[in-house]
Amino acid sequence: MQLQATNSPFNQEQADLLNRLLPALTDMQKIWLSGYLVAAVPAAAAGAGTPGAQAQTSGAPAAASKEITLLYGSQSGNSQGLTKKAAKKLEENGFQVTVSSMSDFKTNQLKKVEQLLIVVSTHGEGEPPDNAIAFHEFLHSKRAPRLEGLKFSVLSLGDSSYEWYCKTGQDFDTRLEALGGTRFYPRVDCDVDYEEPASKWVEGVLSSLKEAQGARTAAAVVQGATAPAAEAAAAAESVYSRTNPFAAEVLANINLNGRGSNKETRHLELSLEESGLVYQPGDALGVYPLNDPTLVELLLAETKWDPAATVTVGKQGEAHPLREALTEYLDITTLTKSLLDKLAPLASKPDLAQLLASGNEAAAKAYIKGRDLLDFIRDYGPLQGSAQDVVSNLRKIPVRLYSIASSQRANPDEVHLTIGAVRYDAHGRERKGVCSTYCAERLQPGDKVSVYVQPNTHFKLPEDPGTPIIMVGPGTGIAPFRSFMQEREEAGAAGPSWLFFGDQHFVTDFLYQTEWQRWLKDGVLTRMDIAFSRDTDEKVYVQHRMAQHAKELYEWLKQGAVVYVCGDMKNMARDVHKTLAEIISSEGGMSLDQAEAYLTEMKKNKRYQRDVY
Repeated sequence: MQLQATNSPFNQEQADLLNRLLPALTDMQKIWLSGYLVAAVPAAAAGAGTPGAQAQTSGAPAAASKEITLLYGSQSGNSQGLTKKAAKKLEENGFQVTVSSMSDFKTNQLKKVEQLLIVVSTHGEGEPPDNAIAFHEFLHSKRAPRLEGLKFSVLSLGDSSYEWYCKTGQDFDTRLEALGGTRFYPRVDCDVDYEEPASKWVEGVLSSLKEAQGARTAAAVVQGATAPAAEAAAAAESVYSRTNPFAAEVLANINLNGRGSNKETRHLELSLEESGLVYQPGDALGVYPLNDPTLVELLLAETKWDPAATVTVGKQGEAHPLREALTEYLDITTLTKSLLDKLAPLASKPDLAQLLASGNEAAAKAYIKGRDLLDFIRDYGPLQGSAQDVVSNLRKIPVRLYSIASSQRANPDEVHLTIGAVRYDAHGRERKGVCSTYCAERLQPGDKVSVYVQPNTHFKLPEDPGTPIIMVGPGTGIAPFRSFMQEREEAGAAGPSWLFFGDQHFVTDFLYQTEWQRWLKDGVLTRMDIAFSRDTDEKVYVQHRMAQHAKELYEWLKQGAVVYVCGDMKNMARDVHKTLAEIISSEGGMSLDQAEAYLTEMKKNKRYQRDVY
């Protein structure tokens, strides 16, 4: 078939060029070109200058934008990782994606955004992650613009064992709509086992965007053309990930606390040999724990279930013997209101209905706290139905994230963790942290444990090794700072460094004491201030040491120091933040509001970073 200038919109020279090109193309090249032209026609037609072109397009609706802004708010890195995957998928389908942390996004650009995707986690008691706080506050302030032209969708991450499950994502979703935005795909709330619902959200978003584009064929062709490149890029990464963890051999498992301590803090060394896993100081390691076998046996004895009976687990319906499922796969230590609602039809005690009745939220919340599945069965059983009926309502054991306590540069093929064993009494029974006591009591050198690396780009050493750093890490919060020091020692970093560390007793609880003293002697660490709260009549914590050295600390801030805080979020991190604001206020001659603004600016400039939990 030959194009003729007389029966086509091309002049003779263009027709000749096409007639020479088309016979040389493969079928795949022709298909790709046709899809490309379908996608390109709306833009070209919009700019056409001939009267005929104007007449043909004037009545047609404008093509939907192919530009997507993707913002993420992440504390541990999960939201950032999902954002990266979503951006790749969208780009494979021909969309132009701008990815940004909420802390880096310029809010004056929001009015110009036409299509917005938000991926955000909920931290603590319904709070935004650190890098989402400023954007969250802006969007809920009077300065937020009207957004009638905005199309948006939200992916929210959370943990259903917390009262304010996925609240931050819900906040963004509700507020964007209130400002006039239109939800083009419904919000999806994800629990700790987030991969499948997150994947469905991405597919749903993509489908909605394609529908708006009205060019599914072109998008499919572009996807087919770019998939090999995407697959090649993925193949370059380690094969081990959250969904395919690496079985790391335990090299050492040491109690860091001295005899007589009230605590047990384990130093765990794991081999990463032949894993291909790479980490940087500040990253975390995901650990998949096993449930306490004693608790599993108590549960089996209480229910009289056959431990060898086969049950299916998860949405994929994997078959396992019941004892194995309860030990290796299912969360049996966490009660939630949602789980109680699901198990209520199986309960034999009528008073459960009253506990779960509308308006009785406080009582349900009080019951859930400190109790597990065994408590529930003892209180409201025997349960009607089979083991499968119960198992089908249990979620997977959540992975635990621990700040890495080593530098890979200093420890090739190894990763180190600092884990405090959690034990306490509640409701007449001893309770144990699932992962912490798994590591403390049952992992021995030579054993294997399933792990993966969780990058954390929000807790990183400054690019300039000469930048001063201030590290605040009581208890196990010391872990990432050990990795910082190992890295700086290997790199020969000359910048000043200052550590604030605290725990209960100097003699028994000074974690990695000889290492810190050596770094101080060798000049790798410039300064160290310690606080041991049970060694004096008046309890002294790290924030008290900071306040005692307010003048020097503020001088470091004026010299551009980066402040890092790691550890307990509920108490320590808040107290440290309050102390920082008071120091900046008093030493800088500012009001407390101005000091808070100073800290907010430090966060934006990555000079105030927190790894809190």
